[in-house]
Amino acid sequence: MILRGWRQLICAGAFALGTCSIACAQAAAMPAANPSQTEKKNAQELLQAMVSALGGDAWLARKTWVIEGKMARFYKGQAEASAPSFEEYGRTKPFAERFVLVSHYGAIVAKDHRDVAKVWSSEGGWEITYKGTTPLSAKEVADFERAREHSLETVVQDWLSEKNVEVRYQGSKLAESALVDEIDIDRESGDAVIVLLDAQTHLPVSVSWRSRDAEFGDWDTDAVEFADYHQVQQVMTPYSVTHSHNGDTLAQQFVTRVVYNVALGDEVFAPKPWVAKKGK
Repeated sequence: MILRGWRQLICAGAFALGTCSIACAQAAAMPAANPSQTEKKNAQELLQAMVSALGGDAWLARKTWVIEGKMARFYKGQAEASAPSFEEYGRTKPFAERFVLVSHYGAIVAKDHRDVAKVWSSEGGWEITYKGTTPLSAKEVADFERAREHSLETVVQDWLSEKNVEVRYQGSKLAESALVDEIDIDRESGDAVIVLLDAQTHLPVSVSWRSRDAEFGDWDTDAVEFADYHQVQQVMTPYSVTHSHNGDTLAQQFVTRVVYNVALGDEVFAPKPWVAKKGK
C-alpha cells in the first residue's frame, strides 16, 4: 500500500505525485520492446534498491494500515477552499479498503450530511452517507480497479513475477529540478508503467500509466507522485501524495498519522455504517 485510498474520491468527483511537467514527461516516454541485457540488469538492480529503500521485508509484508490526514481537491487546476480530514483503513489479503471523509473528530460514518465513506473489496464498491449504502457506478469501480492495478504495490508484488514482463532502465533525467532514474515496466499484454526513483535515495518519486478512454478512445495518462517520506515501523512512507490526470492535479493528500499491521476485523470493510474506536 502506498496510500491508494484517495483514488476512491478522485474517480467519483473528477480517486499512490502530480505536476504537469512530470506527468507530461512520463506520458511521452513509453517502453520499447526487446530491452538489452544491460538495460534489464540496471532496471532490476534499481527496483531491488527501491524495495530496500522502502523498508525491504517490512514494506513487502504489510498486511493492514490505518492512515489519517488532510486532503485538498482541485478543479481545473484550482484547489477547493475546504481541506477535509480523511481516514483510510486497508488490508492486502483479501483486499479491502475503507476511505472516509471525516467532518468532525471521531465520526467515521454518516453522522451528519457531510460525512462520506467508501468501501472497496474484490466484490465491488459502495458509498455510505446519511441516506444509506449505495453501490458505486460501474465506471467508478473500473477507474478504481485500474488505479489499483497500476499501483506501485501491485507492480512490485504481481507484475514483476510475470513470465514475460520486460523492464528497461531509461537513464537519469531532471524532474522538478531533481535527478531521477526512469524505469519502464512492460507486460506481455501491452500494459505498462513508468517508475521514477530519486537518484540518491532510490525512493519512488512517481508511478504513471496510460489507458484508453472508454468513451472517446483516446489515451489518458494518470500519475501518482510521492514526497515527504517518513519512516514508520521500518517502512519509508510518503506523507505527501498527489494524483494527476492528463497533467492536471486532481487531489493532494497530506498524512499526519500512519500505523501498519493493526488488527482490523471484517466489520471495518463491510458496506455499512461503522464507527472506529478512538484511543486517548
